[in-house]
Amino acid sequence: MNTILAVDDDNVNLSTLRGILSEKYKVIPVKKGTQALSYLENGDCDVILLDVNMPDIDGFELLRRIRQIKKHRQTPVIFLTGDNNSDTETRCFDEGAVDFIGRPFVPAVMLSRIARVLELSELRKKLADRLEQKVREVSDTKSKIHRDLLTGLWNRDYTENAVNSMLKLGLLGSLLMIDIDNFKRINDEFGHIEGDKTLKTAADVMRENSADGDVLCRIGGDEFVMFIKDKTDKSELRDKANAILDGIKAKAGEGKFTATVSIGIATVPEDGSEFSKLVNAADKALYYVKQNGKDACHFFSSKNSAEPARKAVDLEHLNELMNSADKGKGAYQLDFEGFNNVYNFIQRFVERSGRDVQTVLFTISENPNANPDPAEAEQAMKLLEQSIVSSLRRSDISTRYSNRQMIVILMDANSVNGDMVAERVINDFNRLYTGDNIRVEYGVTGLANRGKK
Repeated sequence: MNTILAVDDDNVNLSTLRGILSEKYKVIPVKKGTQALSYLENGDCDVILLDVNMPDIDGFELLRRIRQIKKHRQTPVIFLTGDNNSDTETRCFDEGAVDFIGRPFVPAVMLSRIARVLELSELRKKLADRLEQKVREVSDTKSKIHRDLLTGLWNRDYTENAVNSMLKLGLLGSLLMIDIDNFKRINDEFGHIEGDKTLKTAADVMRENSADGDVLCRIGGDEFVMFIKDKTDKSELRDKANAILDGIKAKAGEGKFTATVSIGIATVPEDGSEFSKLVNAADKALYYVKQNGKDACHFFSSKNSAEPARKAVDLEHLNELMNSADKGKGAYQLDFEGFNNVYNFIQRFVERSGRDVQTVLFTISENPNANPDPAEAEQAMKLLEQSIVSSLRRSDISTRYSNRQMIVILMDANSVNGDMVAERVINDFNRLYTGDNIRVEYGVTGLANRGKK
């Protein structure tokens, strides 16, 4: 049975209303506006019959106060009035009433109008419920589209849009690029189930060290991004990065192995004011950590820092770190300075042994009439690096010479082998790169034996 709240300061009118309505509806009669408000704070009703003229609070003011009560913002109100003036009727509708009923009351007219209002109100509720359900369904679908299925973190597209939106508003923050060290070894030695658990653990540790407004993302593979809103102080960021380092080390592997991560950090606006620039800066800082022992964090802006921020270790942990080096197949990667030292060492080795060693220079260039943006060129370089690492032997060595060139040393390889290996790398690159703007060229030369006469 529907409930009707009847508000009228006249006892005769209230008695008449109860007589007309009580057979079909539950009627709650009150004489004052304050009593009506007190009831509505906690009570429910389906329709409010409201006298326009009352001594304590007139009907129009009472309606405005009723609309301030959250649960009754949409409850239909019918004004009761003995004034048949058209201006009064117009004001009733302007104030938000759905109908008005004039005195003297005609039972059939009153019942008909209340029934119509209840029918429309029920229809409105059903439509609102259906709309809310559809909104939830669309929201859930959008969330699933933008979520990484394994970790539940946001994907790159969502993160890039979210971070750029904050930056356009002038907000500050810092971006952490997080990469699991030797992840291939975890998959190879302990299986992909353990690898997936490690990724989930990394995501959980990131959540534990995040705050409202931070954006957590799995870019892909074992790479994560964490945008920390409003934080640019390097001391605070280093503490947070160390908490992530310690948390993953403590929780991943469940005693079967120790997982570590490397973290590169870029800050706004020092290192960039848009997502792509921050990612590029943090990625370079991450690369620096990878080339200097891993299991640490480093700021891109710390160009003059001698080493990444790494905690002291004991011999037992150091031995574990050394034994956790990637034992899988693929070329060994070095930064150019380290590569140069190794190159000189191999040169001396060739002079002593007379073994064949080839040097291959891979160069990314633009196809005719193409104009790739820097992001596409950088992505192509990463794909080329990936192709080199996966296509070559563990005894081979590679480095990035510039943002467009890679150098590879092929041990125990003649010129024919060099061409074959280079073609294999390019074929793998063409399989991975789906664009039309960039191609890879190469040149092969033997490492000269300066000791030969």
